[in-house]
Amino acid sequence: QVQLVESGGGLVQAGGSLRLSCAASGRTFSNYIMGWFRQAPGQEREFVAAINWSGNKIFYTNSVKGRVTISRDNAKNTVYLQMNSLKPEDTAVYFCAAGPLNVVRTAVPDTYDYWGQGTQVTVSS
Repeated sequence: QVQLVESGGGLVQAGGSLRLSCAASGRTFSNYIMGWFRQAPGQEREFVAAINWSGNKIFYTNSVKGRVTISRDNAKNTVYLQMNSLKPEDTAVYFCAAGPLNVVRTAVPDTYDYWGQGTQVTVSS
């Protein structure tokens, strides 16, 4: 049974930092890309970042470039999202996802086969 479990969310002031973690289990993710999405109330799920198994393919949405770093520790089957200079508009539930690598559709939620339950990130102004 595949499981993705996110952690690390919380309440932080604007300008602060958080590091989200996603622990994966239940299968080998060597051919999978791992992604982070977020969803604010009343809005659609939005792509944030993704990374392939070897870490040589990394993708970010424009709104987080320069503030967010995605990384993975394959020995631990864990993906991280380091978020700095957080803004109130970053407030959302953040989801971890895993799916087959598809460079063209990396930002499309339907590309991903597995999802975590999400972790809340709240940035106060």
